[in-house]
Amino acid sequence: MIKMLLPRLVLFRKEVVQLWKAFFAPETPIMLKAATLFVAFYLVNPIDIIPDFIPLAGWIDDIVLVPMMVGWIVSRLPVPVRADMRERNGQTIDGRARRV
Repeated sequence: MIKMLLPRLVLFRKEVVQLWKAFFAPETPIMLKAATLFVAFYLVNPIDIIPDFIPLAGWIDDIVLVPMMVGWIVSRLPVPVRADMRERNGQTIDGRARRV
């Protein structure tokens, strides 16, 4: 289980950095910027789907939902924004749109 969790954690970290940079890019649609703000608000909001005062169950919804929302937003970023992020990171671009 740890072997499966570690790569996803590394990917989540990269997605959060990419989402942060894309939030300030002018090419990013307003709806994706609003979704990014919603994810941040969901993390700090005391009202959750499952309240946090329930041991473990309250944290599980945050641990599952937040990476899913971040991955969904990153997968919908426009190709120029993703390409710009790759160029800044030194990765090559082959012209096909795909999730990083």
